Amino acid sequence: MPPFRADHIGSLLRPKKLRDAFRRHAAGEIPEVELRALQDEAVREVIRLQEDCGLDVVTDGEFRRVSYWEKFVRLTAGVIVKDAVFRFHDERGRESDFSAPYVAGRVSRRAPITLDEYSFVSRITRGTAKITMPAPSTFHFYRFSDYARPGAYPHPEAFFADLAKVYQAEIADLAAAGCRYVQLDEVALAILCDPAAREKVAAAGEDPERLVDLYIDALNSALESRPRKMAVGVHLCRGNYKGMYLSEGGYESVAEKLFTRGKADHFLLEFDTPRAGGFEPLRFVPKGKGVVLGLVSSKTPELEAMDSLRQRVEEAARYVDSKRLAISPQCGFASTIGGNPVTEADERAKLRLCVDAAAAIWG
Repeated sequence: MPPFRADHIGSLLRPKKLRDAFRRHAAGEIPEVELRALQDEAVREVIRLQEDCGLDVVTDGEFRRVSYWEKFVRLTAGVIVKDAVFRFHDERGRESDFSAPYVAGRVSRRAPITLDEYSFVSRITRGTAKITMPAPSTFHFYRFSDYARPGAYPHPEAFFADLAKVYQAEIADLAAAGCRYVQLDEVALAILCDPAAREKVAAAGEDPERLVDLYIDALNSALESRPRKMAVGVHLCRGNYKGMYLSEGGYESVAEKLFTRGKADHFLLEFDTPRAGGFEPLRFVPKGKGVVLGLVSSKTPELEAMDSLRQRVEEAARYVDSKRLAISPQCGFASTIGGNPVTEADERAKLRLCVDAAAAIWG
C-alpha cells in the first residue's frame, strides 16, 4: 500500500505544446478532440519520465486540468469562479491575484471528474496510478467571507454535506475501476498555520479555529465511504504558483487536530525551507499513519546533497518511526498551466533524487 518510500505530489510541468493547446482550445481555435489527443500524448510521455526515474507511483501530471481544482469546478454543478481574497507572494515582495471557486447554487456531481484520468494512466503504466483531488476546503476558504451566493446554503455545514456526496461518488467510481491511491490537496489548513492569515481571517469576523474544525470535518466526510484497500494521503500545501506561495509557518497550530482526527492514512508535508517550520508537529502523528517528507524543493534549481537529506530524515525520525517515513519533492511542479521557474531537466533530476535518496536511506 502507498505511500512508497519515494513519492511525489502529482502535478508536473506541462510541455509547451500542451500549454499552447489549452490556450488555443479556450480561444475556440481547436476542437475538444484535438486537445484530448494532445493530452493523451503528453500523459504518455510524462508517465515514461516518472518510470524512467524509478518511481513506483505515477500520475498524469494533472495534464487534463488548467489548475489543480479547475476540473472539479467544471464538472460540479452549482460552482463558478470568482477572485480569491488572498494573494500569492514571495520573499521579494512580488504579488499575484488568483481565482477561486464560488458557490452559485446547490452543488452536485455532473459527471465523473477524475475517472478518465485514472482509466487512461492505469492502462499504460506498470506503476501505481495516483489520483489527486483538491480538498473540500478549496471550495470555501479562498473566499471564506463570501463563499456562496446568498440563499444557496443556510450555513457552510450544509454546503459541505452536499459537497461530500460529490467526493464520495467520485471515490466510489475510482475504487470500482481499481484505483488504490488518492491524494487530497489541502491548502486552507496550511494557510491557517500562518499567523498573518489567521489575523486576516479574524479581522473579517471569522474564527480561524472554527475553520480548522470545519475543514477537518469536511475531509472526513469526503472519505466517509472510501474502501479499506484504497490508501488516502492529505497533502498540506502552502500554495505554488510561478515561484510564489500563499503562506508560511510550521504545522503546530493544526497538527494535533488534523493528525489525530483525520481519516487519511498518511500526510504529505512540506519541509523544504526555514519558513516551513520544524519537525516537532510530527509528534502528533498516531502510530499506524505515515508521513511523506517534502524535502526536495520543486521551485529552486539547486539539488540538495544526499547527506543533507539523510540528516533531515533522521531529524524527523525523532518524532515518527523511520519505517513510517517517505520522501518527496516539496510540492507539485505545476499546480496550474502557469508552472514554476523550474526546467523539465530539473524536474527529472529532482524526481530521480527522491528515488536515489530513498534507496540510500531505507535500502
